[in-house]
Amino acid sequence: MKKIIIVGGGAAGFFSAICCKTLMPNASVKILERSNNLLSKVKISGGGRCNVTNACFSPQDLIRNYPRGGKELYGPFQTFNPIHIIQWFEERGIMLKTEADNRIFPENNSSQTIIDCFTREAASLGIEIATNCGVTSIETLEEGTSASFCIHTTTRETIYSDYLLMATGSSFQCWEMLKNIGHSIQLPIPSLFTFRVDDSRISTLAGVSINQVTACIPGTKLKETGPLLITHRGLSAPVILRLSAWGARVLAEKQYYFPLVINFMPEYTPTTIIEMMLEIKRQTPRKQISTLPLCGLPARLWKSLFSYCKLPDSLTWADASKSQIIQLAEALTMSEFMIIGKNTFKEEFVTCGGVTLKEVDFRTMESKVIKNLFFAGEVLDIDAITGGFNFQAAWTTSFIAAQGISKAISMQV
Repeated sequence: MKKIIIVGGGAAGFFSAICCKTLMPNASVKILERSNNLLSKVKISGGGRCNVTNACFSPQDLIRNYPRGGKELYGPFQTFNPIHIIQWFEERGIMLKTEADNRIFPENNSSQTIIDCFTREAASLGIEIATNCGVTSIETLEEGTSASFCIHTTTRETIYSDYLLMATGSSFQCWEMLKNIGHSIQLPIPSLFTFRVDDSRISTLAGVSINQVTACIPGTKLKETGPLLITHRGLSAPVILRLSAWGARVLAEKQYYFPLVINFMPEYTPTTIIEMMLEIKRQTPRKQISTLPLCGLPARLWKSLFSYCKLPDSLTWADASKSQIIQLAEALTMSEFMIIGKNTFKEEFVTCGGVTLKEVDFRTMESKVIKNLFFAGEVLDIDAITGGFNFQAAWTTSFIAAQGISKAISMQV
């Protein structure tokens, strides 16, 4: 009986174990989890609803959502993608729903449904699970011995294993162990975070959202368009999260202190919005400017930007000078905010960094450095934007790793 040890009791660890045992029912499969909480990230994902994947079914389109790892995931996504994980859950009685933004959740909006599915499946397959059992060190054994790895745990147990699958997520302790046995680690830094801002223009606007803005970081190629949310601490929502994901390393180098330029009306440039305002001035000269937000802009934001320009509340279009109109146009399309730090996005935390991808064979998820060592999930230098894409990478790499172990076993028989 071949022994497979999986380190990590999260999404990738559980799905890897289930796939391994399904493909290799005669193998011994055991999960080691350092804490007492299994699938903890699944529990809090999507505000407790668990955003299991995204309705992006083309591998070519799918990889565009990964700042790091997209190219490497193209092949694996041909084998296992959102279509397959949806089918996998539905075959086990878990009905899913697709929301307007293509995020996919359980129909009952409960992450516990996904947790119960995994734990039930693991129990029915006979997968052994050891909680409060962290790994302190890993030894690779010489080829030809009865096992490939010697694993030392926090319970002072020594475990021998033929195959080792690392699914620890963002674990600095795990990365250190992997460095000790020969792997390279890309420096782990935060990804998918919100921006901290202290600015009078938005200090009283917490809760105000804008359907579409364009935001860019001067001096870089970073530019995104999407919804924006003003919070008590600064700026959030998809446009900010995408900037933080794609710019994770650049923003870390800036120590999270940089200017951000926002166009609150991305369909306009300063020139075209001036033309529009001059036309409004001609058509409705007696209207009071501060009371009529342009193009559906939130009234509170419009009022704040208007006040920031030091324009009198009573100003009408007829009385507005060309320089005042230019000033307002620039506030709408070229507002610069100083970012003074980062905030974690809700309770979720995604890391940019991990096992260097060139040291992994993505046809099998096996290490190119150490035979019979496999990887799945965020332990790798793979991360995605928000929307279920990080979980999809976990499902896909777990499935491919299980196939890789199965193939390795069959070649030894």
